[in-house]
Amino acid sequence: MAEKIAAQALKGLLEGAAPFALIDVREAGEYNSSHIPGASLIARRQLELSIKPAVPLTDTHVVLCDDDGRRAQLAAASVERLGYRRVSVLDGGINRWVTDGFETEWGSNVPSKDFGEKVEVVNHVPEIEAKELAERIAKGEKFVILDSRTPEEFRRFCIPGGRSVPGGELSLRITDIAKKLDRDTTIIVNCAGRTRSIIGTRVLQRMGIPNVYGLKNGTAGWVLAGHKLETGADRVQLAPPSAEGVAAAEAYAAKLAAEDGVRSLDVAGLLDVIERGRQEVVYLIDVRTAEEYAAGHIPGFRWFPGGQAVQRSDDVAVVKNAPIVFACDGKARATLIASWYRQMGYREVYAVSGGTSAWTASGRSLERGVPDEAPVGYREARGHVKAVSPAELHASPPPAIIFVDTSQDFARGHVPGARWVPRGWLELWIGDVVPSKSTPVAVTCLNDRGSMLAAVTLKELGYQRVSVLDGGMAAWQKAGLPLEKGLSGVMAPPTDVVPAGPDRNFADMQNYLRWEEALGYKYASVKH
Repeated sequence: MAEKIAAQALKGLLEGAAPFALIDVREAGEYNSSHIPGASLIARRQLELSIKPAVPLTDTHVVLCDDDGRRAQLAAASVERLGYRRVSVLDGGINRWVTDGFETEWGSNVPSKDFGEKVEVVNHVPEIEAKELAERIAKGEKFVILDSRTPEEFRRFCIPGGRSVPGGELSLRITDIAKKLDRDTTIIVNCAGRTRSIIGTRVLQRMGIPNVYGLKNGTAGWVLAGHKLETGADRVQLAPPSAEGVAAAEAYAAKLAAEDGVRSLDVAGLLDVIERGRQEVVYLIDVRTAEEYAAGHIPGFRWFPGGQAVQRSDDVAVVKNAPIVFACDGKARATLIASWYRQMGYREVYAVSGGTSAWTASGRSLERGVPDEAPVGYREARGHVKAVSPAELHASPPPAIIFVDTSQDFARGHVPGARWVPRGWLELWIGDVVPSKSTPVAVTCLNDRGSMLAAVTLKELGYQRVSVLDGGMAAWQKAGLPLEKGLSGVMAPPTDVVPAGPDRNFADMQNYLRWEEALGYKYASVKH
């Protein structure tokens, strides 16, 4: 059984140099409202899917926290079942932490966002307001707008006419993009808010690319200025870089390595570090595109595209004080991301020299495909839980139907009559929704993975007649069956989700952007 750790002892761990993970198991909305600085978010419902890559060694010290300790204690039992042997729960949760006088912060991926604001202030990264950009476009001035978010985000919405160039790709692609532009064309880098546009603009600024600006406040600023976003754009294809483009990116990488202290690993050195990973946590991160990773990657490397690795550093390096190794197909992209991590203060950061090319040149094989995304225990659960088809559930619904994913997913569509009982709260809420353990219960979610695991929990609690909607709501909708939308039966406003992008209302956008920009105020006197 997990031990309890006092707030003062946790504070000591955070200030020390020992590797350990502090994981907040609440939902994203709760975490966003208030969390312990240095805590990484892995919601309890995602532990079976996410903790293995986040904490690769099971003898790592893992500290779990929530608001009052109840969910963290339940999560600790799950983590221990996954084989982790040194699990602690913050005594009294964040409530006790605050009561004992320790600080909290709000927001998500705060270390990266704070760093982005520092980069802008210290390096005087140039920016342009949405209003000015729109006016100049209307006058016929020439612009190319490079969206540094993920292709998936770009497809959802973008600045009209923009093209997708994820942040980790900018240094490799910019030479080929720029040489096709007229000399009087201005380059704009944007994201959804601030961080990725600042980081992307700084890359181009440091490379010496002229006439470059970040779009202040990104797509959110564009919307607040009264302009429309484009939806469904598919300008995401990245042409193979030219020899000239690769040479420019690698020259820039060499400059970064020298100035920022990025260490290089040849294949022999990489093998040594991989061997170290048998005894200590070592993060192996491939920063290329999803297509490149699937086509072939060095065995053991996890995919995390470069721009997102900078944006979400606390999701990449959940175990503190652990070495991090970045790889690409050469050295340009890996060194770029490693340099950002060095600037963020990570001590032991490496780039694999030659990346996958060097690995294959040494006579070794690449691994193909992507890892199985099924959570641990899902396949076993399918063998022990009754699955019912959408048609069967529609024809003979049981007295109780529950939905165990987020409130946002529930509101977008659920089986008529279903009640929202999120998996993170399942043991604590189910007795109020289904008091009798002899009542038949059907468990649903988006795709059936969370509901299979939830069904196992219900059976462990003594519920005798449990079934799962096979394929989840995706299969239900594909079958054309009726949907109920909205927060039916939810008595209190949910706190589990953080609205993002256009899902935010205008006031939320304004408050978020003010908060993010204010992170940089403390760096105004920092000398570069």
